[in-house]
Amino acid sequence: MRMRSLLFVPGDRPDRMKKARGLDADALILDLEDSVTAAKKDDARKSVADFLGEPRTALVFVRVNPAPALMERDLAMVMPGRPDGIMLPKAEGGASVAALARRLDALSDRHARILPIATETPAAIFALGTYGNVTDRLCGLTWGAEDLPSAIGAVTARETDGSFTAPYQMVRSLALFAAHAAGVAAIETVYPSLKDEQGLMDYALRARRDGFSGMLAIHPAQIASIHAAFTPSKDEIAWAQRVVEAFDQNPDAGALQVGGQMMDAPHLKLAKRILAAAF
Repeated sequence: MRMRSLLFVPGDRPDRMKKARGLDADALILDLEDSVTAAKKDDARKSVADFLGEPRTALVFVRVNPAPALMERDLAMVMPGRPDGIMLPKAEGGASVAALARRLDALSDRHARILPIATETPAAIFALGTYGNVTDRLCGLTWGAEDLPSAIGAVTARETDGSFTAPYQMVRSLALFAAHAAGVAAIETVYPSLKDEQGLMDYALRARRDGFSGMLAIHPAQIASIHAAFTPSKDEIAWAQRVVEAFDQNPDAGALQVGGQMMDAPHLKLAKRILAAAF
């Protein structure tokens, strides 16, 4: 399941969903939550269900509403269309994921994966270490810096230059490590400045540098930069191939020289990760 770019599409905008089908995003997230007003929820559910019945060119997730009654209505409407996954907002640890997995089981679904937004409430921060070994449906973890500041009365999550303030740098790091501890993809949160192309590229490159494997997008124009950032370069691929080949040729070696530098097990692991992301 390749997830470099995951593009949000409002569930009450069938015109945008239709356009999104022709885009290059690895995954679409059809949103029934924040981008849809209460009065339009039913129309959005129908539009999403209709879209799920058509041929797909990318993975399709549906972001459901976190309130139990609304979530039940969301799932009842969209699950017959067999979405590839459900994005779970306001997740509070493995228990939230397990509860959703049971709902999906009860709807006779054995297919959909689960992608939680793992940092939207204060309680969620203290449950980030509980996602491992909960369900095979878990396919990644992502985080957000919008709902949490609102929940605690913070004025903003960002400095004047757009970087995260200290509390949200910590939250980002915890979400990153929580994903890797659970053995699933770590997905970076959105970059909100639509016209800042260089800022987007710098942000996405930092995310990949730090260990994220993909990123949420809020506009189609962001997809190309995200893909460029999360796709290994030719030089990286060549280095990774040399490292893997060297260890394949010396299977009993714990460490060896490649290109004049000492390499050991962590370098081999990184090389394999680069090749997995490239192909």
